Amino acid sequence: MSLILSALRGTNAMFRTSYTNKTLTSRCLSSSTVLSDTEATPDKSEKPRDPAKDRSVKHTYETSIRYLASEAYRTTYGTNPVWKQYRRNHKGAIPPRKTRKTCIRYQQISTGNPCPICRDEYLVLDHRNTELLKQFISEHNGAILSYSKTGLCQKKHQELLVAIARAKNYGTITYDVPFRQYDYSEWYKPEPNA
Repeated sequence: MSLILSALRGTNAMFRTSYTNKTLTSRCLSSSTVLSDTEATPDKSEKPRDPAKDRSVKHTYETSIRYLASEAYRTTYGTNPVWKQYRRNHKGAIPPRKTRKTCIRYQQISTGNPCPICRDEYLVLDHRNTELLKQFISEHNGAILSYSKTGLCQKKHQELLVAIARAKNYGTITYDVPFRQYDYSEWYKPEPNA
Protein backbone atom coordinates (compact mmCIF):
# COMPACT_ATOMS: atom_id res chain seq x y z
CA MET A 1 0.00 0.00 0.00
CA SER A 2 2.91 2.29 0.62
CA LEU A 3 3.99 1.78 -3.01
CA ILE A 4 0.63 3.01 -4.23
CA LEU A 5 0.69 6.06 -1.96
CA SER A 6 4.24 6.93 -2.94
CA ALA A 7 3.40 6.53 -6.63
CA LEU A 8 0.39 8.79 -6.35
CA ARG A 9 2.04 11.57 -4.37
CA GLY A 10 1.65 14.81 -6.14
CA THR A 11 -1.69 13.88 -7.69
CA ASN A 12 -4.96 15.10 -6.29
CA ALA A 13 -6.39 11.62 -5.84
CA MET A 14 -8.56 10.85 -2.85
CA PHE A 15 -8.38 7.44 -1.19
CA ARG A 16 -10.96 5.51 0.74
CA THR A 17 -9.83 2.63 2.88
CA SER A 18 -12.13 -0.25 3.68
CA TYR A 19 -11.87 -3.38 5.72
CA THR A 20 -12.85 -6.45 3.72
CA ASN A 21 -12.04 -9.97 4.78
CA LYS A 22 -9.99 -8.56 7.69
CA THR A 23 -7.47 -6.93 5.34
CA LEU A 24 -6.92 -3.27 4.71
CA THR A 25 -7.44 -2.27 1.08
CA SER A 26 -7.34 1.13 -0.52
CA ARG A 27 -9.34 2.18 -3.54
CA CYS A 28 -8.63 5.26 -5.56
CA LEU A 29 -11.55 7.57 -6.32
CA SER A 30 -9.75 9.48 -9.04
CA SER A 31 -9.37 8.55 -12.69
CA SER A 32 -5.79 9.80 -12.91
CA THR A 33 -3.83 7.04 -11.21
CA VAL A 34 -0.34 5.77 -11.80
CA LEU A 35 0.40 2.23 -10.66
CA SER A 36 3.77 0.61 -10.45
CA ASP A 37 4.57 -2.62 -12.28
CA THR A 38 4.24 -4.69 -9.13
CA GLU A 39 0.71 -3.44 -8.41
CA ALA A 40 -0.63 -3.84 -11.96
CA THR A 41 -3.19 -6.57 -12.55
CA PRO A 42 -1.78 -9.59 -14.38
CA ASP A 43 -2.91 -10.27 -17.92
CA LYS A 44 -5.09 -13.35 -18.52
CA SER A 45 -2.71 -14.63 -21.21
CA GLU A 46 0.17 -14.76 -18.70
CA LYS A 47 -1.72 -17.16 -16.45
CA PRO A 48 -0.44 -20.72 -16.88
CA ARG A 49 -3.00 -23.01 -18.49
CA ASP A 50 -3.82 -26.54 -17.49
CA PRO A 51 -2.90 -28.66 -20.54
CA ALA A 52 -5.94 -30.90 -20.02
CA LYS A 53 -8.29 -27.89 -20.19
CA ASP A 54 -6.48 -25.88 -22.87
CA ARG A 55 -8.46 -25.59 -26.12
CA SER A 56 -6.38 -22.93 -27.85
CA VAL A 57 -5.11 -25.44 -30.45
CA LYS A 58 -7.73 -26.11 -33.14
CA HIS A 59 -7.55 -29.51 -34.80
CA THR A 60 -8.57 -30.08 -38.41
CA TYR A 61 -11.35 -32.38 -39.55
CA GLU A 62 -8.76 -34.72 -41.11
CA THR A 63 -7.25 -35.24 -37.66
CA SER A 64 -10.71 -35.95 -36.30
CA ILE A 65 -11.41 -38.51 -39.03
CA ARG A 66 -8.10 -40.28 -38.29
CA TYR A 67 -8.95 -40.18 -34.56
CA LEU A 68 -12.35 -41.82 -35.17
CA ALA A 69 -10.58 -44.69 -36.95
CA SER A 70 -7.85 -45.07 -34.33
CA GLU A 71 -7.41 -47.54 -31.50
CA ALA A 72 -7.49 -44.71 -28.94
CA TYR A 73 -11.05 -43.83 -29.95
CA ARG A 74 -12.16 -47.48 -29.76
CA THR A 75 -10.56 -47.82 -26.33
CA THR A 76 -12.29 -44.70 -25.04
CA TYR A 77 -15.77 -45.08 -26.54
CA GLY A 78 -15.96 -48.64 -27.85
CA THR A 79 -18.82 -49.09 -30.32
CA ASN A 80 -21.07 -46.58 -28.51
CA PRO A 81 -21.67 -43.03 -29.74
CA VAL A 82 -19.59 -40.35 -28.04
CA TRP A 83 -22.60 -39.08 -26.08
CA LYS A 84 -23.77 -42.47 -24.76
CA GLN A 85 -21.72 -42.57 -21.53
CA TYR A 86 -22.11 -38.85 -20.79
CA ARG A 87 -24.29 -37.80 -17.87
CA ARG A 88 -25.29 -34.21 -17.30
CA ASN A 89 -24.38 -32.54 -14.03
CA HIS A 90 -27.26 -30.63 -12.44
CA LYS A 91 -28.84 -29.81 -9.11
CA GLY A 92 -31.85 -31.80 -8.03
CA ALA A 93 -33.65 -34.73 -9.57
CA ILE A 94 -35.12 -32.94 -12.58
CA PRO A 95 -32.61 -31.65 -15.15
CA PRO A 96 -32.98 -28.14 -16.56
CA ARG A 97 -34.70 -27.81 -19.92
CA LYS A 98 -31.62 -26.49 -21.69
CA THR A 99 -27.99 -27.42 -21.39
CA ARG A 100 -25.32 -24.80 -20.66
CA LYS A 101 -24.51 -22.14 -23.23
CA THR A 102 -20.91 -23.17 -23.76
CA CYS A 103 -18.24 -25.25 -22.07
CA ILE A 104 -15.24 -23.31 -23.38
CA ARG A 105 -14.53 -19.71 -22.42
CA TYR A 106 -11.30 -17.84 -23.22
CA GLN A 107 -10.04 -20.96 -25.07
CA GLN A 108 -10.17 -23.00 -21.88
CA ILE A 109 -12.71 -25.46 -20.46
CA SER A 110 -14.60 -23.44 -17.89
CA THR A 111 -16.69 -26.18 -16.31
CA GLY A 112 -16.01 -29.36 -14.42
CA ASN A 113 -18.23 -31.52 -16.63
CA PRO A 114 -17.94 -30.39 -20.27
CA CYS A 115 -20.20 -31.78 -22.99
CA PRO A 116 -19.07 -34.81 -25.06
CA ILE A 117 -17.69 -32.70 -27.94
CA CYS A 118 -15.94 -30.09 -25.79
CA ARG A 119 -14.27 -32.64 -23.54
CA ASP A 120 -12.49 -34.44 -26.39
CA GLU A 121 -10.40 -31.98 -28.37
CA TYR A 122 -10.06 -34.33 -31.36
CA LEU A 123 -13.81 -34.44 -32.07
CA VAL A 124 -14.39 -31.73 -34.68
CA LEU A 125 -17.89 -30.99 -35.99
CA ASP A 126 -17.50 -30.57 -39.74
CA HIS A 127 -19.70 -31.51 -42.69
CA ARG A 128 -16.90 -33.73 -44.04
CA ASN A 129 -16.63 -35.69 -40.78
CA THR A 130 -19.65 -37.89 -41.50
CA GLU A 131 -18.82 -40.69 -39.06
CA LEU A 132 -19.11 -38.29 -36.14
CA LEU A 133 -22.25 -36.59 -37.49
CA LYS A 134 -24.05 -39.91 -37.98
CA GLN A 135 -23.76 -40.54 -34.24
CA PHE A 136 -26.12 -37.61 -33.63
CA ILE A 137 -28.77 -38.71 -36.15
CA SER A 138 -31.52 -41.09 -35.08
CA GLU A 139 -31.30 -44.44 -36.83
CA HIS A 140 -35.07 -44.86 -36.67
CA ASN A 141 -36.38 -41.72 -38.37
CA GLY A 142 -33.33 -39.71 -39.46
CA ALA A 143 -34.02 -36.80 -37.08
CA ILE A 144 -31.22 -34.97 -35.31
CA LEU A 145 -31.06 -36.01 -31.65
CA SER A 146 -31.94 -33.36 -29.09
CA TYR A 147 -29.35 -31.72 -26.86
CA SER A 148 -31.28 -33.00 -23.85
CA LYS A 149 -30.51 -36.56 -25.00
CA THR A 150 -26.94 -36.03 -26.20
CA GLY A 151 -25.91 -33.52 -23.51
CA LEU A 152 -24.24 -31.12 -25.95
CA CYS A 153 -23.87 -27.51 -24.90
CA GLN A 154 -25.91 -24.98 -26.87
CA LYS A 155 -22.93 -23.73 -28.86
CA LYS A 156 -21.83 -27.19 -30.01
CA HIS A 157 -25.43 -28.22 -30.72
CA GLN A 158 -25.78 -25.21 -33.02
CA GLU A 159 -22.52 -26.18 -34.75
CA LEU A 160 -23.89 -29.71 -35.09
CA LEU A 161 -27.07 -28.45 -36.76
CA VAL A 162 -25.04 -26.37 -39.21
CA ALA A 163 -22.65 -29.24 -39.98
CA ILE A 164 -25.49 -31.72 -40.60
CA ALA A 165 -27.35 -29.23 -42.80
CA ARG A 166 -24.17 -28.66 -44.84
CA ALA A 167 -23.53 -32.39 -45.07
CA LYS A 168 -27.06 -32.94 -46.40
CA ASN A 169 -26.61 -30.09 -48.90
CA TYR A 170 -23.30 -31.50 -50.12
CA GLY A 171 -24.72 -35.01 -50.22
CA THR A 172 -22.24 -36.58 -47.82
CA ILE A 173 -25.07 -37.70 -45.53
CA THR A 174 -28.14 -39.35 -47.01
CA TYR A 175 -30.94 -41.06 -45.20
CA ASP A 176 -33.51 -43.35 -46.74
CA VAL A 177 -36.41 -44.70 -44.75
CA PRO A 178 -36.51 -48.48 -45.29
CA PHE A 179 -39.61 -49.81 -47.01
CA ARG A 180 -41.64 -52.03 -44.71
CA GLN A 181 -44.04 -54.74 -45.75
CA TYR A 182 -47.26 -54.68 -43.76
CA ASP A 183 -49.97 -57.29 -43.54
CA TYR A 184 -53.18 -55.36 -44.19
CA SER A 185 -55.48 -58.37 -43.89
CA GLU A 186 -56.48 -57.31 -40.37
CA TRP A 187 -57.86 -53.98 -41.61
CA TYR A 188 -59.10 -54.83 -45.09
CA LYS A 189 -61.18 -57.81 -46.01
CA PRO A 190 -59.91 -59.66 -49.03
CA GLU A 191 -62.10 -59.18 -52.09
CA PRO A 192 -64.06 -62.28 -53.12
CA ASN A 193 -63.05 -63.70 -56.48
CA ALA A 194 -66.06 -63.54 -58.74
